[in-house]
Amino acid sequence: MARRVAIVGAGWAGLAAAVAAVERGCDVALYEATRTPGGRARTLALDMPDGRTVRVDNGQHILIGAYVETLRLMERVGVRPADVLLRLPLVLRDAQGCGLALPDWPSPFDAAAGILCARGWTWRDKSSLLRAAAGWQRAGFACPPAATVAELTRDLTPRVREDLVDPLCVAALNTPAARASGQVFLRVLRDSLFGRGHAPWRGSNLLLPRQDLGRVLPEAATAWLESHGAQVRIGERVHAVRRDAAGWRVDGAAFDDVVLAVPSTEAARLVAASGADAAAWVQAAQALAFEAIATVYATGGPRLPLPMLALRTGVDAPAQFVFDRSQLGGPAGLLAFVVSASSADKAAIESQVVAQARALGWQVQPLQTVVEKRATFACTPALQRPAHAIAPGLWACGDYVDGPYPATLEGAVRSALQVVDSLPRS
Repeated sequence: MARRVAIVGAGWAGLAAAVAAVERGCDVALYEATRTPGGRARTLALDMPDGRTVRVDNGQHILIGAYVETLRLMERVGVRPADVLLRLPLVLRDAQGCGLALPDWPSPFDAAAGILCARGWTWRDKSSLLRAAAGWQRAGFACPPAATVAELTRDLTPRVREDLVDPLCVAALNTPAARASGQVFLRVLRDSLFGRGHAPWRGSNLLLPRQDLGRVLPEAATAWLESHGAQVRIGERVHAVRRDAAGWRVDGAAFDDVVLAVPSTEAARLVAASGADAAAWVQAAQALAFEAIATVYATGGPRLPLPMLALRTGVDAPAQFVFDRSQLGGPAGLLAFVVSASSADKAAIESQVVAQARALGWQVQPLQTVVEKRATFACTPALQRPAHAIAPGLWACGDYVDGPYPATLEGAVRSALQVVDSLPRS
């Protein structure tokens, strides 16, 4: 008899868990409280000044070639990554053309050449990064668990920290370098700059969605699940998960295993009321701190020289990146400004971003500002993240669960695969 598995939450972790469980022959029921699968990487509607409605995302996301499990998942549900993602060599250049751009060469030659040819950098800047990278590689991309990114990179020149370390850290970890985990940052560097990607792409390649995120994975994944016999219960919120003599019940329905693929706060609520002996897990989940990400969609912008540019940040210039949506399948003039690790309120962020854009000569008008207040956990040094196993038959997956990656789509997918691989065989 097939093992009955309930998966609570249809974000990218829940979808990955559901697909993997179906492939293992499990009888799967997938619950999602909202009407739109995808979790914090989902589609929303944006009204344009001319009356059109276009599909954008709740936040501008970046994938990289090192996200091998995410890309494999897309292929398993019938999505060709090359059809929905724009591949670029790693580019972190600003509006003046300064910064790092890797050539389309094999690793690690692309990283070395990119550093040597970085625009606006002196030889002292370049040599400081080459020495540091060589040292990180010799150390196996490991550092003391308590080290911050700022401490890890203190010997780099200010220009390299400003042009490369700070934007890369906040983009990958969504935590400022002064508070971010050096250990996790090195893992990201290892896999992206020096690791292999999902063929034919290299680990360092930027993969920018040129369709809304709903089409990139969630819609195809839910259709695949339904066509393979899974129960997909969109718009059905789970109120209680409880243990009984036969296994687990989800709002009264019986299952052998329950996988919680919901945010840590919701998972802690369900576990605390489940009757499981899991006080330590609940405490770890509740102890996580969070970082916000804001995305300001604005119209009236120019066509940018690249689909994505890094921005100079400051006290009143909070956006680290801007994306030209016209080069990613959107209408002309639509820009998406991303403010990672944001702390101001929506109105202040919007006002500051507009001023930041106008300082570059871009006369933009904001259309919509989306603030995900709990976009990611704060990826701080020596952080004790909750485990995958909560109690016999009760599991958790998601980007916050214990693992080597920060709060990324790849971290969410990998955690789901680890849980399904740990399920007892029927």
